[in-house]
Amino acid sequence: MTAVLFDVDDTLYERKVPFVKAYKEIFGGRYQVPAEQLYESNSRHSDEVFELSSTGVMSMRDMYIYRIQKAFADFSISIGEAEALFFQEAYAKHQKKLDLAEGMREVLSLCRDRGIAMGIITNGPSDHQWEKIRTLGADAWIPKENIFISGDVGAAKPDVSVFQLAEKSMGLSGEAVYFIGDSYKNDVEGAKKAGWIPIWLNRSGRKPEEEEAACYVADSGKALYCLLKTILP
Repeated sequence: MTAVLFDVDDTLYERKVPFVKAYKEIFGGRYQVPAEQLYESNSRHSDEVFELSSTGVMSMRDMYIYRIQKAFADFSISIGEAEALFFQEAYAKHQKKLDLAEGMREVLSLCRDRGIAMGIITNGPSDHQWEKIRTLGADAWIPKENIFISGDVGAAKPDVSVFQLAEKSMGLSGEAVYFIGDSYKNDVEGAKKAGWIPIWLNRSGRKPEEEEAACYVADSGKALYCLLKTILP
Protein backbone atom coordinates (compact mmCIF):
# COMPACT_ATOMS: atom_id res chain seq x y z
CA MET A 1 0.00 0.00 0.00
CA THR A 2 1.37 3.38 -1.03
CA ALA A 3 0.85 6.31 1.34
CA VAL A 4 1.22 10.09 1.12
CA LEU A 5 1.51 12.20 4.26
CA PHE A 6 1.48 15.98 4.40
CA ASP A 7 2.81 18.82 6.49
CA VAL A 8 0.22 21.56 7.19
CA ASP A 9 1.81 25.01 7.50
CA ASP A 10 3.07 26.32 4.15
CA THR A 11 2.11 23.00 2.58
CA LEU A 12 -1.66 22.49 2.69
CA TYR A 13 -2.04 26.26 3.00
CA GLU A 14 0.28 29.25 2.68
CA ARG A 15 0.97 30.99 5.99
CA LYS A 16 1.91 34.22 4.29
CA VAL A 17 -1.70 34.81 3.17
CA PRO A 18 -3.15 35.45 6.67
CA PHE A 19 0.14 37.11 7.69
CA VAL A 20 -0.04 39.66 4.87
CA LYS A 21 -3.70 40.39 5.66
CA ALA A 22 -2.85 40.98 9.34
CA TYR A 23 0.13 43.16 8.41
CA LYS A 24 -2.01 45.40 6.22
CA GLU A 25 -4.73 45.60 8.87
CA ILE A 26 -2.47 46.53 11.79
CA PHE A 27 0.40 48.42 10.19
CA GLY A 28 -1.13 49.67 6.94
CA GLY A 29 1.32 51.90 5.10
CA ARG A 30 3.13 52.93 8.27
CA TYR A 31 6.30 51.00 7.48
CA GLN A 32 8.05 50.63 4.15
CA VAL A 33 8.67 46.91 4.59
CA PRO A 34 7.42 44.41 1.98
CA ALA A 35 4.99 42.12 3.79
CA GLU A 36 6.35 39.01 2.07
CA GLN A 37 9.89 39.74 3.25
CA LEU A 38 8.68 40.45 6.77
CA TYR A 39 6.84 37.13 6.70
CA GLU A 40 10.02 35.23 5.77
CA SER A 41 11.88 36.93 8.61
CA ASN A 42 9.05 36.22 11.06
CA SER A 43 9.06 32.54 10.07
CA ARG A 44 12.81 32.28 10.56
CA HIS A 45 12.64 33.77 14.06
CA SER A 46 9.67 31.56 14.91
CA ASP A 47 11.76 28.51 14.03
CA GLU A 48 14.55 29.77 16.29
CA VAL A 49 12.38 29.41 19.40
CA PHE A 50 10.03 26.61 18.32
CA GLU A 51 11.56 24.07 20.68
CA LEU A 52 11.48 26.52 23.60
CA SER A 53 7.81 27.35 23.02
CA SER A 54 6.73 23.77 22.32
CA THR A 55 8.32 22.53 25.56
CA GLY A 56 6.91 25.38 27.66
CA VAL A 57 10.26 27.02 28.39
CA MET A 58 8.99 30.08 26.51
CA SER A 59 5.30 30.97 26.69
CA MET A 60 3.33 31.21 23.46
CA ARG A 61 2.70 34.89 24.27
CA ASP A 62 6.42 35.58 24.53
CA MET A 63 7.08 33.62 21.33
CA TYR A 64 4.52 35.69 19.41
CA ILE A 65 6.13 38.91 20.65
CA TYR A 66 9.66 37.69 20.01
CA ARG A 67 9.22 36.61 16.41
CA ILE A 68 7.50 39.73 15.09
CA GLN A 69 9.72 42.12 17.06
CA LYS A 70 12.82 40.37 15.72
CA ALA A 71 11.37 40.38 12.21
CA PHE A 72 10.87 44.15 12.30
CA ALA A 73 14.31 44.58 13.89
CA ASP A 74 15.80 42.95 10.79
CA PHE A 75 14.55 46.05 8.95
CA SER A 76 15.79 48.44 11.68
CA ILE A 77 12.28 49.01 13.04
CA SER A 78 11.31 48.70 16.69
CA ILE A 79 7.76 47.83 17.79
CA GLY A 80 6.44 47.46 21.33
CA GLU A 81 4.91 44.43 23.01
CA ALA A 82 1.37 45.80 22.75
CA GLU A 83 1.74 46.36 19.02
CA ALA A 84 3.20 42.88 18.59
CA LEU A 85 0.22 41.36 20.40
CA PHE A 86 -2.28 43.41 18.36
CA PHE A 87 -0.64 41.97 15.26
CA GLN A 88 -0.81 38.41 16.62
CA GLU A 89 -4.51 38.86 17.41
CA ALA A 90 -5.17 39.93 13.81
CA TYR A 91 -2.98 37.09 12.47
CA ALA A 92 -4.92 34.53 14.53
CA LYS A 93 -8.21 36.01 13.30
CA HIS A 94 -7.22 35.62 9.66
CA GLN A 95 -5.95 32.09 10.33
CA LYS A 96 -9.55 31.15 11.13
CA LYS A 97 -10.41 31.84 7.48
CA LEU A 98 -7.86 29.60 5.79
CA ASP A 99 -8.20 28.06 2.35
CA LEU A 100 -6.26 25.19 0.85
CA ALA A 101 -3.35 26.46 -1.22
CA GLU A 102 -3.67 26.47 -4.99
CA GLY A 103 -3.48 22.95 -6.36
CA MET A 104 -3.80 21.17 -3.02
CA ARG A 105 -7.47 20.27 -3.45
CA GLU A 106 -6.54 18.54 -6.69
CA VAL A 107 -3.62 16.77 -4.98
CA LEU A 108 -5.83 15.45 -2.18
CA SER A 109 -8.50 14.34 -4.65
CA LEU A 110 -5.90 12.57 -6.79
CA CYS A 111 -4.63 10.59 -3.81
CA ARG A 112 -8.16 9.70 -2.73
CA ASP A 113 -9.20 8.63 -6.22
CA ARG A 114 -6.16 6.37 -6.56
CA GLY A 115 -6.80 4.72 -3.21
CA ILE A 116 -3.66 6.16 -1.61
CA ALA A 117 -3.56 6.16 2.20
CA MET A 118 -3.18 9.73 3.47
CA GLY A 119 -2.02 11.29 6.70
CA ILE A 120 -0.69 14.47 8.29
CA ILE A 121 2.34 15.14 10.48
CA THR A 122 2.54 18.72 11.74
CA ASN A 123 4.43 20.63 14.41
CA GLY A 124 2.59 22.92 16.80
CA PRO A 125 0.17 23.16 19.73
CA SER A 126 -2.67 20.64 19.53
CA ASP A 127 -5.65 23.02 19.61
CA HIS A 128 -4.07 25.46 17.17
CA GLN A 129 -3.19 22.82 14.57
CA TRP A 130 -6.52 21.00 14.85
CA GLU A 131 -8.32 24.29 14.27
CA LYS A 132 -6.31 24.87 11.08
CA ILE A 133 -6.98 21.33 9.85
CA ARG A 134 -10.73 21.69 10.40
CA THR A 135 -10.83 25.17 8.88
CA LEU A 136 -9.05 23.89 5.78
CA GLY A 137 -11.42 20.94 5.59
CA ALA A 138 -8.46 18.56 5.38
CA ASP A 139 -10.22 16.16 7.74
CA ALA A 140 -12.72 15.50 4.94
CA TRP A 141 -9.92 13.71 3.06
CA ILE A 142 -7.77 12.44 5.92
CA PRO A 143 -9.08 10.32 8.83
CA LYS A 144 -8.54 11.73 12.30
CA GLU A 145 -6.54 8.67 13.34
CA ASN A 146 -4.01 9.45 10.58
CA ILE A 147 -3.30 12.98 11.86
CA PHE A 148 -0.25 13.36 14.10
CA ILE A 149 0.36 16.70 15.83
CA SER A 150 3.52 17.29 17.84
CA GLY A 151 1.52 18.82 20.68
CA ASP A 152 -0.45 15.56 20.95
CA VAL A 153 2.28 12.97 20.46
CA GLY A 154 5.16 14.62 22.34
CA ALA A 155 7.63 14.61 19.45
CA ALA A 156 8.20 17.09 16.64
CA LYS A 157 9.72 16.90 13.18
CA PRO A 158 12.52 16.29 12.28
CA ASP A 159 12.64 13.78 15.17
CA VAL A 160 12.38 10.43 13.42
CA SER A 161 10.17 9.06 16.20
CA VAL A 162 7.12 11.01 15.01
CA PHE A 163 7.50 9.53 11.53
CA GLN A 164 7.91 6.07 13.03
CA LEU A 165 4.79 6.58 15.14
CA ALA A 166 2.77 7.49 12.04
CA GLU A 167 4.20 4.52 10.14
CA LYS A 168 3.29 2.08 12.91
CA SER A 169 -0.16 3.57 13.53
CA MET A 170 -1.06 3.49 9.84
CA GLY A 171 0.45 0.04 9.24
CA LEU A 172 2.93 1.29 6.66
CA SER A 173 6.00 -0.75 7.54
CA GLY A 174 7.78 -1.79 4.35
CA GLU A 175 5.47 0.30 2.18
CA ALA A 176 6.27 3.19 -0.17
CA VAL A 177 5.60 6.29 1.91
CA TYR A 178 5.88 9.82 0.51
CA PHE A 179 6.07 12.89 2.73
CA ILE A 180 5.30 16.36 1.37
CA GLY A 181 6.47 19.47 3.20
CA ASP A 182 7.99 22.92 2.76
CA SER A 183 10.80 22.71 5.33
CA TYR A 184 13.94 20.98 4.16
CA LYS A 185 15.20 20.46 7.71
CA ASN A 186 11.95 19.34 9.33
CA ASP A 187 10.17 17.60 6.49
CA VAL A 188 12.74 16.36 4.00
CA GLU A 189 15.51 15.40 6.42
CA GLY A 190 13.04 13.88 8.89
CA ALA A 191 11.37 11.79 6.19
CA LYS A 192 14.73 10.62 4.84
CA LYS A 193 15.81 9.44 8.29
CA ALA A 194 12.59 7.41 8.53
CA GLY A 195 13.28 5.75 5.18
CA TRP A 196 10.42 7.60 3.49
CA ILE A 197 10.45 9.35 0.11
CA PRO A 198 10.42 13.13 0.65
CA ILE A 199 8.90 15.67 -1.71
CA TRP A 200 10.08 19.21 -1.02
CA LEU A 201 7.36 21.77 -1.76
CA ASN A 202 9.67 24.70 -2.39
CA ARG A 203 7.23 27.51 -3.27
CA SER A 204 9.77 30.18 -2.32
CA GLY A 205 12.05 29.05 -5.13
CA ARG A 206 15.05 28.71 -2.84
CA LYS A 207 17.92 27.24 -4.79
CA PRO A 208 18.63 23.73 -3.47
CA GLU A 209 22.05 22.99 -2.09
CA GLU A 210 23.93 20.18 -3.82
CA GLU A 211 22.95 17.60 -1.19
CA GLU A 212 19.32 18.73 -1.36
CA ALA A 213 18.92 18.06 -5.06
CA ALA A 214 18.49 14.31 -4.59
CA CYS A 215 14.86 14.51 -3.43
CA TYR A 216 11.76 15.27 -5.47
CA VAL A 217 11.06 19.02 -5.65
CA ALA A 218 7.89 20.86 -6.66
CA ASP A 219 7.64 24.66 -6.75
CA SER A 220 3.84 24.91 -6.70
CA GLY A 221 0.69 22.95 -5.99
CA LYS A 222 0.19 22.46 -9.72
CA ALA A 223 3.71 21.09 -10.13
CA LEU A 224 3.14 18.80 -7.15
CA TYR A 225 -0.06 17.48 -8.73
CA CYS A 226 1.74 16.74 -12.00
CA LEU A 227 4.57 15.00 -10.15
CA LEU A 228 2.22 12.80 -8.12
CA LYS A 229 0.25 11.85 -11.23
CA THR A 230 3.52 10.45 -12.58
CA ILE A 231 4.96 8.66 -9.55
CA LEU A 232 1.89 7.33 -7.73
CA PRO A 233 0.44 3.96 -8.74
